[in-house]
Amino acid sequence: MRLNELDERIVHALAEDARRSYADIGTLIGLSAPAVKRRVDRLRAEGAITGFTVRVDPAALGWQTEGFIEIYCSRNTAPEAIKQGLAAYPEVASASTVTGDADAIVQVFAADMRHFEQVLERIAGEPYVERTKSVLVLSPLLRRYSSAPPA
Repeated sequence: MRLNELDERIVHALAEDARRSYADIGTLIGLSAPAVKRRVDRLRAEGAITGFTVRVDPAALGWQTEGFIEIYCSRNTAPEAIKQGLAAYPEVASASTVTGDADAIVQVFAADMRHFEQVLERIAGEPYVERTKSVLVLSPLLRRYSSAPPA
């Protein structure tokens, strides 16, 4: 499904602040609150909007260290096996299969360096993992929660 311009603007407004009122969004994009609600309801029904959530600073939860782990898997490891294995780690914020030498890349938040090391060791010990390569984040430079700024 491809969103039209008004739907995109609604989605971007919600991505900035999911608690924003329909009236506020309507004022921003030139629609009435009921028209915005109808569009949001339709976008949810069609699966374009999959839910509403809160973004929490990981540091507020005690996660002071962020890193990425490249995972190199044994032959014929299905993406679903990687997904199931990583789902058990609360420290894993995201995981994706990737192009290049690695099979997957995993974003990890940990309390400190030692905790990150423990998570890395546990992931490296998964039966489908042959080796790993990790990098630590010094300073996050940019984080976007929608694909582009509203028009």
